[in-house]
Amino acid sequence: MKINLSNEELRYISLFEELTGVTPRDFVESGNGSIYTFVVDEGDMGKAIGKNGRNIQKVRQKMDEKVNVVEYSDNPKKFLENIFSSVEIQDIEIVEDEDGKVAVVDVDESEKGKAVGRNGWNIERARKLSNRHHELSEVSFA
Repeated sequence: MKINLSNEELRYISLFEELTGVTPRDFVESGNGSIYTFVVDEGDMGKAIGKNGRNIQKVRQKMDEKVNVVEYSDNPKKFLENIFSSVEIQDIEIVEDEDGKVAVVDVDESEKGKAVGRNGWNIERARKLSNRHHELSEVSFA
């Protein structure tokens, strides 16, 4: 799937690459533009974060925003696990319905707030990224 990025998004990707030495494969804004997420290739997560978090800290300081990094996976379930890395996931099921492929993420009731994120920022980015990279039409919780 082809991803179209704005000039501003391309500038963020260029800045991330300059500060970390890692070329992101994607970038999305969520949380009404207050949280930035960069998607890096498998195996590049450590380099993107840097020793003791040095690289990602430089990016956060330069952008003066909340910045997250997600490791890409060709496997849609693994990719969603990476997106929801701070949440304890019990299961992910991908089903077909009339609208296309849908991911149903099963999390404990106590984890749902974290999974959704304040003002829905986490589920918003999960939906954007899983649609772009795995053509999932929806991500919901069981």
